[in-house]
Amino acid sequence: MKIATYNVNGVNGRLPVLLKWLKEKAPDVVCLQELKAPQEKFPETEILEAGYQAVWLGQKSWNGVAVLSRKGKPEISRTKLPGDDDDDASRYLEVKIEDLIIACIYLPNGNPAPGPKFDYKMKWFERLDAHAEMLITSNKKVLLIGDFNVMPTEKDVYKPEKFAKDALFLPEVREAFKNLIDQGWTDALRRLYPDETIYTFWDYFRNAYERNAGLRIDHFLLSSEVLPYLKKAGVDKDVRGWEKSSDHAPVWIELDK
Repeated sequence: MKIATYNVNGVNGRLPVLLKWLKEKAPDVVCLQELKAPQEKFPETEILEAGYQAVWLGQKSWNGVAVLSRKGKPEISRTKLPGDDDDDASRYLEVKIEDLIIACIYLPNGNPAPGPKFDYKMKWFERLDAHAEMLITSNKKVLLIGDFNVMPTEKDVYKPEKFAKDALFLPEVREAFKNLIDQGWTDALRRLYPDETIYTFWDYFRNAYERNAGLRIDHFLLSSEVLPYLKKAGVDKDVRGWEKSSDHAPVWIELDK
C-alpha cells in the first residue's frame, strides 16, 4: 500500500498538478493539506473521476484537509482534536481505511513568533500530543501524516542559522516534536534514511527549488504496529518543479501489506 501526503496549497488552483501526480504516481491513499477551499468547493467529481473517493474538511481562504483513497471511502472517526471546542480551524481529519487509522494533520505555522499565532501553535501541539498518546496506546495500526510545520533537526533545514527565530525551528517547537516522537512514534523517512539530506518544501522566492534550499516539514509518524510493514519512502521532488505547483512536494511511504 502506497500512502502519500501533499500540502497542495490550493486544491482548485492546483488541481491540474494534483490530477497529473495522481495519474503518474498512483498512490493508494493521499492526505492533502491547505485546501484553501470551502466545503462545497472541493473538486469531488474530478477526484472521483481520477479513481479516488474522498472525505474532506474545507475552509474558506486557508486551512482545509482531505483524505483520498482507492481502497474505498475513508471512514471518518474524528474531525478535530479534542481539548478546544472553540477551535474551528480545519486542520485535523482522522479516518479509518481497512485496518489503518490515519490522521491527516496540518499543524499551525506559528509565525510571527512570539505572538498569538505562535501561542496557538503550541497549544495545538499540546492537544495533538495528548491525543497521539491515546492513539499510540491503543495497540492499533496508526499513522500521523501531514504538514507539521516543524524542522525536527538541523539536518532538516538548508541553513539552520537563518531559521533560528522562525516558529518552525524554535527550540520549544522542536522539543514538542521530540516529545511526540518519544511516545513511541517512528519518523518513517528518518528510519530509512537517517543521514541523507531530505527536503519536502522549497519557497517560491530566491530560486529556492533550483538551489535546493529546502526544509523538511512534511512527516510520517508510525505506531509500532505499523513499523514492521514499512518498506519504502521518498519525496516526489520533481513535482515541485512542475508549472504552477505547490511549494511542497508530495511525500510517500510504502507498506508491505
